[in-house]
Amino acid sequence: QVQLQESGPGLVKPSQTLSLTCTVSEGSITTNYYFWNWIRQPPGKGLEWIGKIAYTGTTSYSPLLKSRTSLSRDTNKNQITLQLASVTPEDTAVYYCVRRRVGALYDYWGQGTQVTVSS
Repeated sequence: QVQLQESGPGLVKPSQTLSLTCTVSEGSITTNYYFWNWIRQPPGKGLEWIGKIAYTGTTSYSPLLKSRTSLSRDTNKNQITLQLASVTPEDTAVYYCVRRRVGALYDYWGQGTQVTVSS
């Protein structure tokens, strides 16, 4: 079955750029009709969708984070990368990589990675 694994620094300083990688196994990120999403959950709050990259490579972002977010992919390594610029302590959260098929619900989640923004 498909497995998603997030990786990246657990601690980032304010104003820096956060970079996280999602490595996908047992499934290609170019397989038709799948979207690869980044979702986060700040402490004590609900889930927040950050953005997605489609099997075509097309990206879309949350309007609230669009100005600071960039998604990219490496099809050779089967990885999706999230970059979030100019972070503040409000970006502290558990970050998840999540798969969703067109017209369906989220079906596979990574285990999540904790990111803390602090000086």
